[in-house]
Amino acid sequence: MRYELTIALRYLRARRKDAFISVTTLFTAVGVMIGVAALIVMLAVMSGFEANLRQRLLSLSPQVQVQSFTGAIADYGSVQARIGGVAGVAGSDPFIVGQGMISSARGISGVVVRGVEPDNPVVLSELGRYVAPAAIKEIAAGFTPAEDAPPNGAAAGKSSRARSGGPPGAAAAGPAQPPAAGGDATEASRPGTVGGLLVGSALAAKLKVKAGDPVRLVAPIISGSNGELSTRSGEFRVAGVFESGVQFIDSEVIFMGLGAAQNFFGRPQRADGIEVKLRNLDATLEVTAELRRTLGRDFRVTNWMEYDQAASAGFAMLKRVYALVLLLLIGVAAFNLVATLIMVVMEKRRDIAVLVAMGATPTEVRRIFQLKGLVVGGAGTAAGLVVGAATCFALARYQFIHIPARIYGISTLPIDAQPLSFVAVALASLVLCFVATIYPARQAARETPVEVFRS
Repeated sequence: MRYELTIALRYLRARRKDAFISVTTLFTAVGVMIGVAALIVMLAVMSGFEANLRQRLLSLSPQVQVQSFTGAIADYGSVQARIGGVAGVAGSDPFIVGQGMISSARGISGVVVRGVEPDNPVVLSELGRYVAPAAIKEIAAGFTPAEDAPPNGAAAGKSSRARSGGPPGAAAAGPAQPPAAGGDATEASRPGTVGGLLVGSALAAKLKVKAGDPVRLVAPIISGSNGELSTRSGEFRVAGVFESGVQFIDSEVIFMGLGAAQNFFGRPQRADGIEVKLRNLDATLEVTAELRRTLGRDFRVTNWMEYDQAASAGFAMLKRVYALVLLLLIGVAAFNLVATLIMVVMEKRRDIAVLVAMGATPTEVRRIFQLKGLVVGGAGTAAGLVVGAATCFALARYQFIHIPARIYGISTLPIDAQPLSFVAVALASLVLCFVATIYPARQAARETPVEVFRS
């Protein structure tokens, strides 16, 4: 062992006349321990909130979305095969999106209809977190629209244009009102066969329906060579009620089988786009760039970072806050270490003078106090890592801290302790502790034996 380290360790021992300094050194190590433990727990909790928020935002929303610049995708099976060959892609599913009006015997609301493949692994993994697999299978029931008599279709187009007060395309901006029971048959096509729907919890509460209840869906349909606007209606059954925790999805989005949606909206064998699920969200930009190179200019590839700028900016801001808080909290403990080392230097002036007189260089004297500071900081850091890990384990295992579920969407603190966080906190703590030793060590190295012995 180098003599500098031997002397540094001896200065840690408590002697009667140095008891105050030894106690101060102990408190400094405890301060570093508390700061490191607090940072570990804070990073684990904030990472948990971030992961939970990201999961809820992307729970029923596409991570990466592929659409064609020419409109609907007819050969979406071949496009899915090309997408599946890109590294980092976990799966894909075609979808259709439409707008309509859903009504029950006790309520009515505008909705966004999303048609998905119920047997697709991507759909099963996403919807399976919120509804039973049996409910997902129920939306696979096909929908066959009833044949409209020619007068009814023409009348529906004229009626829609009359209500919109403009050309046929103008009326497509909003869904048509559902016809009242027993109303004029020219307002909408006759109902088709019954299919299943998955309805959000907020929407189900508004409509006052539950699983198994009948509902009626009405949507505007543009058909014919002249682009005439008509409406199509269908009788459906609530297959299940889901609750994603995102207000927009739970109150305005319903899920329908892809085949039923294609028939209902008059787009057979076509898809509006393809949702791509990633193996790792951190590789979103890389996978997006590779998809754009693979699919070429005929397709538009967007990811969740682009169409959800607020969430991306929020995550980036949280990371910057983490770094700032980490530096501030450990800096407090580092300042305590500065004060402790200054007191040690003042107490050990005679020892320093003797060492210099015996031939110790200023660098070696400086190294003694730097090693003492690193030993104190390292011991506090190690203890803080153990305490922080134990606290994270206790919070994740026993969940004894509860938070309002209506505000945060969860009832207990989410814990996501990342190994990288432990490494970052340990390195930052040691670096700050080393920086804190520079000034006291430099002052110790400036001591001259003549001045010390004379005083």
